[in-house]
Amino acid sequence: MENKSLNVNIQKKLKEFDLEVDFELKNGCLGILGPSGCGKSMTLKSVAGIVNPDKGVISLTTDEENLYFDSSKKINLKPQKRNVGYLFQNYALFPNMTVEENVAAGLPKNYDEKIVSDMIKRFRLEGLEKRYPRQLSGGQQQRVALARILAYSPDVILLDEPFSAMDTYLKEQLRIELANLLKDFDGLSILVTHDRDEAFQFCDELLILDEGKIIAKGKTHNIFENPKKVQVARLTGCKNISKIEIIDDYHVKSLDWGVTFELSEKITPNITHIGIRAHSFTPCKHDDINVIDTSNASILEMPFEWEITLANGLWWKQDKPMHEHEFDLPHYLSINPKSIILLED
Repeated sequence: MENKSLNVNIQKKLKEFDLEVDFELKNGCLGILGPSGCGKSMTLKSVAGIVNPDKGVISLTTDEENLYFDSSKKINLKPQKRNVGYLFQNYALFPNMTVEENVAAGLPKNYDEKIVSDMIKRFRLEGLEKRYPRQLSGGQQQRVALARILAYSPDVILLDEPFSAMDTYLKEQLRIELANLLKDFDGLSILVTHDRDEAFQFCDELLILDEGKIIAKGKTHNIFENPKKVQVARLTGCKNISKIEIIDDYHVKSLDWGVTFELSEKITPNITHIGIRAHSFTPCKHDDINVIDTSNASILEMPFEWEITLANGLWWKQDKPMHEHEFDLPHYLSINPKSIILLED
């Protein structure tokens, strides 16, 4: 496999905030996770050449450095000159072209027809070659768009919220397909999403973006396990976050839930909050460590889990089999000190 490295260090003034993004991607898939309007898609469009940053550098290093954009050297390659594939949210297929014509759209005029037939086969589009986009399902349209991108062997694939407009069934099916595709892809990829499950499933590395600034970056598993900041914890799906009062080196009082917790590591003065994942509680006896009384809890049945909201506002999620509809609520829950996340504001 050829060594590739994508370097992005750009700034752009936007209406709501200034976008400042700086990262290097050396292998696999990078996720950019953040709320709507935080600058995720703008970052992707800058890499593709659809949007021009105000200043900075975007380069792809293979055997040599390919400058896509360099404000100081006044270099700004057109999108067609960057070997980058962009999967738009709506797929951007040409409505007046058939499936095979769409797949061939990015190839030079004298392209080898075997490339198109190979892509048709690879993406299971046999029998659909003469159909137009309006005659295809959402999943088929996405496969055509991906086949069109892969046909010209890009160095980088950019995925802009590729599942945002899909129903749950189709989304889960296509997630598996895309995960397999990226595993076999001999290049770099960036996935923009506001869905923490997608970020966790696809991305080796993760950037958390908020109002145009990177507030966390690193290995995806590490960021989920130790988000370090309140906003990062929220964006990775932590349901229980509370301000704290520090009692001593290993004990804090939650100001939102009125519970005192023992910690597994020594607390430092910069810690202002704690977080507890909703699946981290376990039933226990009243004399256990970090005990919480479940009196007056409200219980909501979902297809595959129970959602329990305790009287003090803590949220517990418990897995359930589909056919079970009765839930025996334990009197007490506990939280392992190692499962309490220490957070800075």
